[in-house]
This record gives sequence, C-alpha cells and structure tokens, in this order.
Amino acid sequence: MSDATARSVPPGRSIRFRLLLIALLPTFVVLPLLLAVAIMQWNQKFNDTLSLKINGDLIIARQYLARVLDNTGRHIEALGLSARFRDAVNSDDPTTLPRLLELSRQELDLDFLYIADERGDILSSAPDFAAPSIRTEWPVIASARMDVPWTTIDIFSNEELAAIAPELAERARIELVPTPNAAPTERSEETRGMVVHSATPARLRGGQPVVLVGGQLLNQNLDFIDTINDLVYRTETLPDGSQGTATLFLDDVRVTTNVRLFEGRRALGTRVSNAVRGAALDEGRVWLESAFVVNDWYISAYEPITDSYGRRVGMLYVGFLEAPFTSAKYATVLIILAAFVAVAMASAPIFLRWAGAIFRPLERVTATISRVESGDLGARTDLPQARDEIGRVANHLDGLLGQIQERDRQLREWNDELNRRVDERTHELQLANRQLEATTKQLIVSEKLAAIGEITAGVAHEINNPVAVMQGNLDVIRSVVGRRAILARTEFRLLDEQIHRISQIVAKLLQFAKPEEFAGYVERHAPDDVVADSLLLVRHLLNKAAIEVVTDKGTTRLVLMNRTELQQVIVNLVVNAIHAMPEGGRLTLRTRDVDLDDQRGLTIDIADTGVGMAAEVMERIFDPFFTTKRQEGTGLGLSISRTLIERQGGRISVESEPGRGTTFTIWLPEAS
Repeated sequence: MSDATARSVPPGRSIRFRLLLIALLPTFVVLPLLLAVAIMQWNQKFNDTLSLKINGDLIIARQYLARVLDNTGRHIEALGLSARFRDAVNSDDPTTLPRLLELSRQELDLDFLYIADERGDILSSAPDFAAPSIRTEWPVIASARMDVPWTTIDIFSNEELAAIAPELAERARIELVPTPNAAPTERSEETRGMVVHSATPARLRGGQPVVLVGGQLLNQNLDFIDTINDLVYRTETLPDGSQGTATLFLDDVRVTTNVRLFEGRRALGTRVSNAVRGAALDEGRVWLESAFVVNDWYISAYEPITDSYGRRVGMLYVGFLEAPFTSAKYATVLIILAAFVAVAMASAPIFLRWAGAIFRPLERVTATISRVESGDLGARTDLPQARDEIGRVANHLDGLLGQIQERDRQLREWNDELNRRVDERTHELQLANRQLEATTKQLIVSEKLAAIGEITAGVAHEINNPVAVMQGNLDVIRSVVGRRAILARTEFRLLDEQIHRISQIVAKLLQFAKPEEFAGYVERHAPDDVVADSLLLVRHLLNKAAIEVVTDKGTTRLVLMNRTELQQVIVNLVVNAIHAMPEGGRLTLRTRDVDLDDQRGLTIDIADTGVGMAAEVMERIFDPFFTTKRQEGTGLGLSISRTLIERQGGRISVESEPGRGTTFTIWLPEAS
C-alpha cells in the first residue's frame, strides 16, 4: 500500500489501528477484570482452606479430650471390676482398701478417687478427704448408681476442691488478667475447678452396691494442654513464622493454655473476647474464624464444653497465628499484580510495533540463510505456521534446512561408526599381537626348559659314573688302610659328605629334568599331619636358630599326593624360611579350606618374619638354577617344589616385602 493510499484510509478503518485496538483491548480491559475475579475467588478458596484446616485441628483436639475421658472411665471401671479391688474390699485389714485407692489414684494419674454408698457417704478415699463428705448428687454418680458408668467434665467449687485436698483448691485458683474486648466482670480471680469426673458401679463385701468415683483437675494441667498442642501442631504442619496454640476455658477464663502472655509466662487468667463468648457459650455454636487471642490475631476454633448437667461451662480452643498466612496471601496477590503489570507493560510496545512487523519474516529468512552459509546448520526462521506467502516460504525453508541438517547428522554418524569400527579392528589387532608375543615368550621358555632338561639329564648321568668310581675307590682305600684309616677319619668323613652331596645334587637334577620318573605312589593325607612330620625333620635347625614356630590348623579336607613329595616341598620352604631369619623370628604354618575357581581345595601357608625379597627376585625364584645362596644353594629347590605341586593340579605362589618377611602359599585340590 502506497503512502497516498494509506493517507486516504480514515484512521478508524486503518488496519494498523484496528489490529492495535484488538490487541490492546484484551490486555488492558478484559484481562484486568478476569484477574480481579480470579483473585477474589482465590482469596475465598484460601480462607475456606484455612477454615477447613482449623476445623480439622479442632477435631483432633476434641478426639484427644474424648479419649482422655474414655480412658479415665475405662480405667476406673476396670478397677471396680478387678480382682485386687475385690480382694481389698473383702480384706479384714481396714487399711487395705485406702492403700489400694491411693496406689490406683497414682497409677491412673487422678487427683482423687473415692467410694460412696447409696446415701452419698464417703466410705474410703484417696487422698483422705479433709471433710467427712462432699457433694455426691452429681448426675454422673446418679448414673453409676443405676449401673451405667459415665465420664464427663464437671465444675467443682473451691470449697469442694478444698474438701478433697487443699492443694487442689490452690491449683484451681487463677488470678484474672484484664483482657481487651472481654465481657465486663467484677471478679478478680477464678476459684472453680474444671474436673474430668468419672463414676462407675462397684460392689462391697456382701454385694453392697457402691459407686467408685475418680477425677482429675484440668486447671493449670500443662501436660494435658501441651499434649493436645503437640498432637495438632507438629512442626511440619505450619509455615515458618506461625505457631499453634491450644487452650481449655472454664467459662471464658483460660485455666490451662500454652498461649504466652509474654516470654516465659503462659496466659493463664486471660479471657476470651465477648464475641467469641457469645457465640460459643451463649449460643452453643462452634467458632471457626479469625479472633484476637491475648496479643495477636489467630485463625481460631472454639467449641463449647458441657458438664453432666448439660450446661455449657467452658470451651476447647485451638488456633494458629494468622499473620504468616496473611503475609503469604498479600505477597501472592502483589506478585500476581506485579507480573500482570510487567507483562502488560512489556507487551504494549510489541503491539504498538505490530504494524511494522509485517516484513519481519523476510528479514528472518535472510538472516537464517546468512547463518546457514556461515556453517550454522541449526539455524531456523522459527516462524509459526501461516497461510500467507511469506510464512509458507519461511516454513518451507525451515523444512529444507531440517533435511539438510539430518543428512549432515547421518553423514557424521556414519563417519563416527566407521572410526569406531576402525578402532575396534585396531584394538583386536593389538590384542592379537600381544597374545602372539605372549605365546612366543612361552615357546621360548618351553624350549629353554626342554634344552635345560636334556642337558641336565645328560650331565647328571655323566656325573653319576665318576661319583660311583670315587665312592668305590674311597671304600677300597678305607679297607686297604684298615685300622690306620682312623688317623684320617675327618678327611674320609668330608669325602663321604661331599660325594653324598654330589649324589643329592645329581638326584635333584634328574628329578627336575624328568619329574615323571620320580612320581611316587599317591595317597590321601591330612595336611596337618604332614606339616607336623615335616617340622620334626627340621627341629634341630629351628632350635639352633631360635625361631618360634606357630601352627594354625584350619583345614578339614584331605589331599591326594605322594606323602614324601609333599613333605619334601614343605621342608624345602621351611628351610628357606630358616635361612631368611638368621637372627631368629617367627615361623607360621597355617592350613585353611579354600575353594579356587569353583574347585574345592585347601591351602598351606608358610610365612616367616625374615629379610623378605625384592620384586625382581620374586620374579625369578622359581626359575631353575636361580639362587640367592651363593655358597650353599643349587637353585633347584623351588623349581622342583613347583613341579611337584603343579603335577598334582595345585598352585604355589609367594608374597614378600623387603624387611617384612615372606609368605609361600600352596593350594592343592581336595582328594576326591
């Protein structure tokens, strides 16, 4: 539309004007009206919710009071029917019944408990009443005389309380505190007592009907009112800053309460407002509204309490501070209004510029194309679906860009998949190379061991011949010399020992080279017995080295192995341990039942506290001819020991640390 055409359109019929009017009318007229109605409805619902909550709190408090009355009645009725009551009234000892009443009064947490006959005379009481009789024409007592137990709340005068016990009269006395909005009164104190009053029929000796009466004074009974408050107002039931309160009124006076007059003092003696008094005591209605309680406004619930005469004599109250809820309500309303104003103020400029935004889709299309050319494939116009040409072009462009981005994503995924597969193949090749290297090393070790075995067998056979000749000639010389051989007995003994040592070395070489030829007869053995026999063989070495031996027998299984071979392995390891402790120490031999790889078996641990071994030494100790005892060892003991153990399907391992000793562990399968 040209400027001339635009100027020819009357302002009231201008599209810009009409769109602006349509946009602003709901925002500044309709929405405020709807918002006001919604806030009013919400405020009503909020108040209704508080009324429902305070009504629920009152129900809990009422139920607790009813339970106190019910429990008191049932306990007194149970006492009247109990065997100990029957025994007490039938006892010839006149002190038995008073003692029972006093004990029961303390157990039931009552302030008085007495027995009255049909004429109203007190036969026995706890505590012992100061007056010979008190008023016994209460409706609860009359009901009990008709064999109907009853428990309710009654109001006792100060004189009646004093007749029971002077301390009850004193506890009932509460000084009245001037309270704003309370009904005018000339009284300065409340002296009456609100009592949980219960009576039940009972029988004396000979079947004489009596009434068992008990009561509990509620004036200043702080445990009673605090229990109600704890039941109704747990910490999580109220918001921060609020607090719950509960009160028991005698008439309109607080006789027990947890409302605070100020810090550290309860509001005993304060009075309820005249409006609440009129509704609850005069009209008998339950008050479920906001009320001013002592020094602040509370969401309150007041329920009238009636005595056995049917008169409204007091009120039960629960309530919680109104201020936190009011503050929260006002804060919520302010937030809603502020949010509405902010939205309205923020949207107004948008609506004012709406007419100039017709070409904005084209600008967004151009900007999107520029971003895509720069490499941002996620760029979109993000225009809503529209039927006009510009909107359809923009939406179509977004669709094309989405397809391009999807193709790019698929290409990247294919590339990642290809890289992943290459990595997997590379990893598999690396594993195969490592396995090949390990197999090659095993082959080299096997070839070396085979070569060593052949060489060892040949050397052992070659040495046996000269050794036999030497031994034979030595015996010939000894026989030729005859008695004069005693002159060289030391030299002969050294020759015998060295030839014997050469024979032992040759035997070990042959056993290492061809272990299968030295395999003996296998049989079942208890490992602990073999350990004990092995220790006997090296006892002289242990005593010489001052080594403490500790045995720990913990296996119940048998092992299938040649006894001599197992003993040879244990002795070899024990001797090595002795050599590792030249200054003495502790040698521990321990057996245990141990399963390995789901196979039942046992272990023999041989541990010393000697010098230990470095890591590089532990790696080679089972190699043939490797030894750390340069002058004495052959380097075949541990290699032969491992061969003997592995031949039986077992394993031998070692743990050691320089300076902290060494532990060899032999694992053998259980004999089947």
